[in-house]
Amino acid sequence: MKNIVLIGMPGCGKSTFGKRLARRLGRKFYDADDVLEEREQRTIKDFFTESEDAFRTAETRTLAYLAELEDAVIATGGGAVKRTENMELMKRNGVVIFLDRKPEQILGNIEGDARPLLAEDKQRIFKLYEERIDLYRRYADKIITNSGDFGRTLAALETYAKEAIE
Repeated sequence: MKNIVLIGMPGCGKSTFGKRLARRLGRKFYDADDVLEEREQRTIKDFFTESEDAFRTAETRTLAYLAELEDAVIATGGGAVKRTENMELMKRNGVVIFLDRKPEQILGNIEGDARPLLAEDKQRIFKLYEERIDLYRRYADKIITNSGDFGRTLAALETYAKEAIE
């Protein structure tokens, strides 16, 4: 059966909703960033210290691994859409859902967060959203808005996921 793949901005809720969705669907959950660190034996911060490209290359290796799984819920990193090959890998055996959350809403959730691209300037979230929004929309099979209502967002994810995998 196809995987459910969540894409979206850092802090939009991919991991939080992904874990809950996986439980409800009786599937395993994989956070691509956690899998990357485990498989590569390096932290994301270490990769970014080297270069963003070093991280993106490791991310592609990780997504290639995850694309081989079945019946999984996968939360990608926020920038996975920056490489076409990443999304081709995810779409090969997956239904891609863009969890759309506006940057001003995300900002309130990432205080104290150590995400490499936002570590020095949380306001950068607006620039990243502008840079990536067209990519998220292009690769999404479905767009679900996370307006902050957890129950409504989870219900929409679950409804679409069940329709898409049946």
